[in-house]
Amino acid sequence: MTVVAIIPARYASSRFPGKPLALIGGQPMIRLVYQLALKIPGLEAVYVATDSQEIAQTVRAFGGQVLMTKSEHQTGTDRLGEAADLLALTDSDLVLNVQGDQPALNPNHPALLVQALLSDPNLPMATLAVPLLDPAEANDPNHVKVVFNHQNLALYFSLAPIPWPRDGGPGSFYKHVGLYGYRVGFLRQYLKWPQGRLEVIENLEQLRALERGVPIKVLLAEGLSPEVDLPQDIAKVEAALSGHGQK
Repeated sequence: MTVVAIIPARYASSRFPGKPLALIGGQPMIRLVYQLALKIPGLEAVYVATDSQEIAQTVRAFGGQVLMTKSEHQTGTDRLGEAADLLALTDSDLVLNVQGDQPALNPNHPALLVQALLSDPNLPMATLAVPLLDPAEANDPNHVKVVFNHQNLALYFSLAPIPWPRDGGPGSFYKHVGLYGYRVGFLRQYLKWPQGRLEVIENLEQLRALERGVPIKVLLAEGLSPEVDLPQDIAKVEAALSGHGQK
């Protein structure tokens, strides 16, 4: 069984164009993410999947591996599906979707996804969540929230604060961390499905799987890696990297 990490990276982000090339501590963010992905235990290779020649040139310049993919992909998962085909992976192989906007990622977190998929051969997909202790963060639409059942299988993902505390008491929220592990056979199925109704409403690609009845295992992790959603997030990421002793 082959296990690879793929970092989907597009230049034309609506909120932050050129985000993968944004400089953090003097280095392109895509380079920092790639270097962290190389530290994930159990991987055979790391690739960047992009439709941007500028991103591809940057990755090749620091010695990274690139897969050129189509520009019309609606989501990062769609891009990963094409990348898996370009690599000629088998249906039983595993792919990690490492988000290109998490340059302070703990490499042990995505390793949890690999372990979950290896321990349950019937599991098609897994992802991560962390507790949200600050109510203000629960109400922030930049944070995706997730609810799950007693087996830690996802029930729903939303930008809204879910579950909603109807009586005004304190809520119990979990932030979805946008890392995924997939079986390649599932990725190939995903590519055949049109976007789902809820996926379009929430603009959350993982809802396409839930709408089709696909189980998504939610693994709980500790510690929150700051993400770069907007240019003003770069400062907090640089502070986090400095705190970790990284440069």
